[in-house]
Amino acid sequence: MKNVTCIADLRRIHQRRVPKAFFDYVDGGSYAEQTLRANCNDFERMQLRQRVMVDVSARDTSTTILSEPVALPLALGPVGLSGMQHADGEIHACRAAQKAGIPYTLSTLSICSIEDVAAHVDKPFWFQLYVMRDRGYTKSLVERAIAAKCSALVLTVDLQVIGQRHADIKNGMAVPPQWTLDKMIDFARRPRWVASVMRSPRRNFGNLTASMKDSSDITSVAKWVNSQFDPGLNWKDAEWIRSLWPGKLIIKGILDRDDAAEAVKTGAQALVVSNHGGRQLDGAPSTISVLPEIVDAVGQQIEVLLDSGVRSGQDVLRALALGAKSCLIGRAYAYGLGAGGEAGVTKAIDIIRNELSVTMGLCGVNSIKGIDRRVLQKPERTGP
Repeated sequence: MKNVTCIADLRRIHQRRVPKAFFDYVDGGSYAEQTLRANCNDFERMQLRQRVMVDVSARDTSTTILSEPVALPLALGPVGLSGMQHADGEIHACRAAQKAGIPYTLSTLSICSIEDVAAHVDKPFWFQLYVMRDRGYTKSLVERAIAAKCSALVLTVDLQVIGQRHADIKNGMAVPPQWTLDKMIDFARRPRWVASVMRSPRRNFGNLTASMKDSSDITSVAKWVNSQFDPGLNWKDAEWIRSLWPGKLIIKGILDRDDAAEAVKTGAQALVVSNHGGRQLDGAPSTISVLPEIVDAVGQQIEVLLDSGVRSGQDVLRALALGAKSCLIGRAYAYGLGAGGEAGVTKAIDIIRNELSVTMGLCGVNSIKGIDRRVLQKPERTGP
């Protein structure tokens, strides 16, 4: 990871090393990608307030998430198909997160299964759940997460209807990868990726195929997965999940203050302000733009986290300044995973950690508790 100084560097390496279909799966958003762009652009528009002559020699990025100590206010969010960015990708990412002292979230649509990851890491991790049409299968996923001693369940509620991602359709995204001529040419340019993925026994949806009668037929598996997202999903389903899950519950996919109020009613310990990284409703607002109103509405009743658009330590500080307790990252660490496996994820975390620490110092802040709206530059008034 020499000469890598920012997340954008990891992105460029990722793009070179991983086949186009899998890079685009991580990198792209839905439809015209307006929300994808807004997530990053709205962070960049927020100016920070520089302070000087303040003793910042004892800066500390540690805090808590869900009452658990963490090294910095950050968690690795769920990224589907991580095992196609790098062989055994979920295991590598989880190890990097645990070594860094932050939580890792395993996606329902992971390549490595819950049990597989649990067997290869030292500590519990979070599990992200989609509620499937097949409620019996959903229940079995919760039971598997309990058996694996997952420390939190992240219930994602914004994928009941799938936003179209043009690149995935054009690329013919499939797991395992289908060996069409254009893909073979693309793969031939990335022999290291091909060799590592082909050596791994994990090349399918580990959490979904483990209990299926015929998981060898990828077409059948793919059709089953696509058919399982449920447009009838509602808050009663969240209450049902709460009744099954005995541990800490996080509701992910909140972008509206009224929905935030409903999330509180489920008894969840936290919610994530998220627009699925700009991969669902295109034209929706950025997460950082709606964060303040959600914090104002429910921030005293539930822990508020934020994801979508976080690419730097400066972004983390901005989110904390507007009331988030911590942030989740997806693309930022997925770029690292594609660029260099566990070492790449570690690099992504270190980049954000160092940026956060330096930015705290330049804003005159020594601790996470000291970050509030005073670190933001107030915009000049325009008009009366």
